[in-house]
Amino acid sequence: MSEFQASNFKKENGGTPDLLGKTELTSPYFFVPPSGDTASRPQSCAAGTLRFNTDIGTLEVYRGDTIGWEQIVKRENQYLGGGTGSNTGVGTRGLFGLGFVSPTGTNRIDRVNVPTLGNTRDFGDLTNATKNFGCASSTTRGLFIHGADTNGPSETNIIDFVTIASTGAATDFGDGTTKRRQRAGVSNQTRAVFGGGYRESSSPHLVDVMDYVDIAQTGNAVDFGNLSNASRVTASVNSTTRGIYGLAHPGSGNILEFITIATTGDVTDFGDRTVASDYPTATSNSTRGLFAGGDLAGDGANNVINFITIATTGNAIDFGDLASRRTRFVGATVSPTRALFAGGNSPSVDNVIQFVEIATTGDAVDFGDLTDPSSFGATGGTLSTGHGGL
Repeated sequence: MSEFQASNFKKENGGTPDLLGKTELTSPYFFVPPSGDTASRPQSCAAGTLRFNTDIGTLEVYRGDTIGWEQIVKRENQYLGGGTGSNTGVGTRGLFGLGFVSPTGTNRIDRVNVPTLGNTRDFGDLTNATKNFGCASSTTRGLFIHGADTNGPSETNIIDFVTIASTGAATDFGDGTTKRRQRAGVSNQTRAVFGGGYRESSSPHLVDVMDYVDIAQTGNAVDFGNLSNASRVTASVNSTTRGIYGLAHPGSGNILEFITIATTGDVTDFGDRTVASDYPTATSNSTRGLFAGGDLAGDGANNVINFITIATTGNAIDFGDLASRRTRFVGATVSPTRALFAGGNSPSVDNVIQFVEIATTGDAVDFGDLTDPSSFGATGGTLSTGHGGL
């Protein structure tokens, strides 16, 4: 084997050299890859491209144009191995705030390892038993903004937070700007924005407010801007820069609107979903957003999954179907490659978790079950350490 030693080398006419065949680095010191923040990630580079992300402190690899950048992390408190059910593997963790277990409310949070099939296990408890949460997360912290009293009509604005890599009870974070239920959250590593909502206990019932918090801090939310229409919003997706809300009410809507998460201001039109339904659910990696299920006006539950490319604007495209129809209260969580859809009405209460591979299209298949056979997935809310904003 030949040996080459140099502190700096390049092609004769500029550019980087081509190292052909097997290349072995035998230095006893270290190799320093290129580095930069999340905003400076190159796009459409060769699959396998390696860099160090200075925002999140990890190596990341480019998985191709469909999947995009994915973190390379190996820490005992990040990869979350051990346990039973779907928690025996490693990788992205998803949390489900159950919110309502028929016929009463619950404050329980379930955990799941998204790359590993199996049933959920207990994570801990929220500060209150409420339902219709909005959720958002960074790679380390998850936020649940409470919606409504499970045994009455009143709404709340309490925000809880958990440390996702651990297990245990939630802690008070602060308050939202208004009391409401059925709002949706989008987030990147630093900021969470909650949009829309519904108030049964006061008029006007529908809300167009968006408010935001800085995830790493604690404190009350601040006004961000407004949706184009007052609407309850149960479906939202995001990339590192853009958040997209699916407006579903009044009536059964299919409107998609987007914001730039790092700024403040009102929404901009994105396009339409393929079906107009109330209570859809949604989740995303950094490239593709998936919308599923919902209550069709006059026709009950549907099983349609459709998708958008987040960096563009335009109407959604058919992806495939859920394994069974879901009207409302479906929870959705995600890794960079896989989307999970959990619970809901079918029309009876269901605890089944289904999944799809995001980079492909096709129908959902069985993943496992939530802990309780009578739980609604998104009557609480869902989040993960691997969604598209991270």
